[in-house]
Amino acid sequence: MFRQMRRKKQLLPREISEDILQNSSTGILGVLGDEGYPYTVPVNYVYENNAIYFHCAKAGHKLDAIKKDNKVSFCVIDKEQIVPEEFTTYFRSVVAFGKAVEITEDDEKLRVMRLLNYKYAPGLDEAGEKEIRREWSILCVLKIQVEHLTGKEAVELVKKRI
Repeated sequence: MFRQMRRKKQLLPREISEDILQNSSTGILGVLGDEGYPYTVPVNYVYENNAIYFHCAKAGHKLDAIKKDNKVSFCVIDKEQIVPEEFTTYFRSVVAFGKAVEITEDDEKLRVMRLLNYKYAPGLDEAGEKEIRREWSILCVLKIQVEHLTGKEAVELVKKRI
């Protein structure tokens, strides 16, 4: 169902791709937006057990799109070094595909929000709890169960890794 990478020599091992997802701070969510136009938006997220979690408001473009078609893509750029003298970019990135679903169980929703708080505001547990409770009624938490994951890096970086 998913395309195989054309430049197989540049394919990152699964464990490196997962490490990138684990340690990056911003990903780009891609959905099928209004009138069939692709819609991409940066989101903060956590990656755990082959799933990507993020939150949003209970109304908006991305949530409307996901409700219409929950197939999504998610991209993270780990490295981006422009090398003008070589007319290239040394890059490393990951692309995931899956289906986004809303988490409706309060315990799971709270667990994910605590993971997000720990990642983005470490040491602010008490303040994070207050913020989560304050925003709870307008908070939507989504999960992308990863169905396909590929990582790719510039051929110049592959040579350095070997």
